[in-house]
Amino acid sequence: QLRLVESGGALVQPGGSLRLSCVASGASMDDLVIGWFRQAPGKERERISVISIIDGSTYYADSVKGRFTMSGDNAKHTVYLQMNNLKRGAPATYYCSASWISRDLERTRAADFGYWGQGTQVPLSS
Repeated sequence: QLRLVESGGALVQPGGSLRLSCVASGASMDDLVIGWFRQAPGKERERISVISIIDGSTYYADSVKGRFTMSGDNAKHTVYLQMNNLKRGAPATYYCSASWISRDLERTRAADFGYWGQGTQVPLSS
C-alpha cells in the first residue's frame, strides 16, 4: 500500500522560501505521477504542481509558476516542492498525492489521485 508523508510546513515571512517534502513508501516511485495541492479553510483544494517521476516533466499552476519548483529524488523516495517568494495569503494545508495515471499533466485533477498524505500546514501561503 502506497503511503505518503509530507513535512516542511512552517511559518514564513512574505518573500521568504520554504521547501516541502513528500516521502513515498510501500511502492516504487518509478511510474508515479505526484501532485501537490493546497487547501485553505473553507475553500476547494487547489492543484499547485504535478510531476511525472518517469521523465521528470512538470506542470505548475499559473499562480505559482516561476516561484515554485517541484523535483524528485528516487533514491530517497522523496518529492520536493521548493517555494520561493511566498506571498501573504490565507494559511493553507499542503497535500502530496500520487497516482499511476497516464495523462497529460495539465489535465490532471484531484479526483485522479488515489493516494494522499496527511498534509503539512503553511501558515503564510500564496
